[in-house]
Amino acid sequence: MTVAMMWEARAVAGKGEELLAWATRQPLDPAPLRRETFRAPEDRVLVITWWEGTYDTQGLPELPEPGDDLVRRAVHRWRFEAVADEQV
Repeated sequence: MTVAMMWEARAVAGKGEELLAWATRQPLDPAPLRRETFRAPEDRVLVITWWEGTYDTQGLPELPEPGDDLVRRAVHRWRFEAVADEQV
């Protein structure tokens, strides 16, 4: 089973590139099966990581909260559990 963890933050105005650089430098130990980083308008940064496990798996490393000098609000976090296409 695979679980995807999403981390999304909105940068302080004009600090989108700085937040993006900060997010890409954050290590996760152990490393996820896969990690992708995205950007969007309004200085938003999204990081999705994939892990072996289920929705309730405890102890998976997550990106931390950036400093208040980088973000407008608290980071949003979501978890999703993979399902087989035939289960949908």
